[in-house]
Amino acid sequence: MNTRDRNEKPNVEFRIINTEEMPPLVISQNENDEPKVVINTYHRIWISLNRKLIAGIIEDLQGKMDMILTGYLEEQRAFEQEDLKDMEMME
Repeated sequence: MNTRDRNEKPNVEFRIINTEEMPPLVISQNENDEPKVVINTYHRIWISLNRKLIAGIIEDLQGKMDMILTGYLEEQRAFEQEDLKDMEMME
């Protein structure tokens, strides 16, 4: 579990590679469970042509992540409430 202070800026690792085998951009995690962004310069023409679109994806990505995480939390809360009902019935 990451114990970083919520006010501390997260460490994001950036790597630049040049290989035909990888996609233009990858977001994953490093060995310290921190975000890692890999930019593949093999695709530099595509990246260059789509640089503004790529930068704009962040806003849409935040919305999609919020939707997924809210759904997960709602599901977990429903499970929690179901467990409470089951415990009350056992008393």
